[in-house]
Amino acid sequence: MTTLTLKEEDYSNITADEVAEIAARLELDDYKTPFEGLQDWHLLRAIAFHREDLVEPYFYLLDIEAYDES
Repeated sequence: MTTLTLKEEDYSNITADEVAEIAARLELDDYKTPFEGLQDWHLLRAIAFHREDLVEPYFYLLDIEAYDES
């Protein structure tokens, strides 16, 4: 498995195809260790904070809920 690691400046260069690859791996959930899946999950979550437009079709994989913190 090849994982993608991003630095702060790389978020603007990530493509929709790269995000789709990460999402596909998460959907298959065929990792050698649970930590590989967790790494992809954290990566997709980080991309969502920087490039929400690319991750929007895959929000269901992140299980992010809105909280009322007021």
